[in-house]
Amino acid sequence: MNETEVPSMIRIHLSIRILLSVLPCLLFLSVNSIMLFALLKKPLFLESPRYLLFGNLLLSDSLQVLLTTLLYVFALTRVKMITLSCVIVTQLTTITVRMSPLSLALMSLERYVAICFPLKHATIATTKATRVAIAVMWTLACLDSFIQPFLFFKLSNRDLNVQLICERKSIYQLHVYVVLNQVFTIINFMLVTLVIIYTYVGIMVAVRFSSSCAYRAKTAPKTVLLHALQLCLYLISTLFNMINSSELFNLDPAVALQVRPAIFLVLIIFPRFLSPLIYSLRDQTLRQTFKYYFTFGNKSVGPYKS
Repeated sequence: MNETEVPSMIRIHLSIRILLSVLPCLLFLSVNSIMLFALLKKPLFLESPRYLLFGNLLLSDSLQVLLTTLLYVFALTRVKMITLSCVIVTQLTTITVRMSPLSLALMSLERYVAICFPLKHATIATTKATRVAIAVMWTLACLDSFIQPFLFFKLSNRDLNVQLICERKSIYQLHVYVVLNQVFTIINFMLVTLVIIYTYVGIMVAVRFSSSCAYRAKTAPKTVLLHALQLCLYLISTLFNMINSSELFNLDPAVALQVRPAIFLVLIIFPRFLSPLIYSLRDQTLRQTFKYYFTFGNKSVGPYKS
């Protein structure tokens, strides 16, 4: 083979890998965009705490996929960014990663209040209280994303205008950053896990001893279990950076480059597909509304009221 053909073959293979990785991301983002548009267009969804929380989960997951995909493509193509821009993008990505489990915890609590305290649900889970809770969640998700850049600017003597390949390990090289990231990740998932377990047990007890057999009381435990499944997948996705490292399994760099797209799709993209499937297929109101918009306003799919 001619030596000049080797770089061209490498570029073709790289382009194919990028295309196979980006297309599912674009599909996911387009589906979520339509769902978010549908939620914003219908007043019922803007006034219901459950749908507000679902919309917030869609937003955080979409931002995470968008930012993660950009960083992933930049890493594959060896595109360089100035250090300051890389710090901002990586920290925004970290915020969205922290946000998704917190959203699941709050959604489980909303179901817990609806089933265990049905008479107080309307006064506890108000639209205003839900928006305040969402703001608090974003604040908590931003906590370590404020601490790490603060330490970076204090401890690092690096020029912020230096160009580099934007990867977290290339910016936060000190051990203190690794420890902080692990501590916040463990605390985040432990708290969310405890909330989901508590709400599931509480709902199961309430359903078992309740004299009524309402439909939502029967489906609520399944919803919380699905939240637990999502949480497990989110936890697995946080291991992407370790699994993505070729040194972890002592893989040849060429082999690691081949398996990286599959790992990226399975651990990052697939868990984010679950939220639309869980809620759009199981919730009748969402199902009819999404059918209406996904079929470009075809009213034959079912009743739709704006």
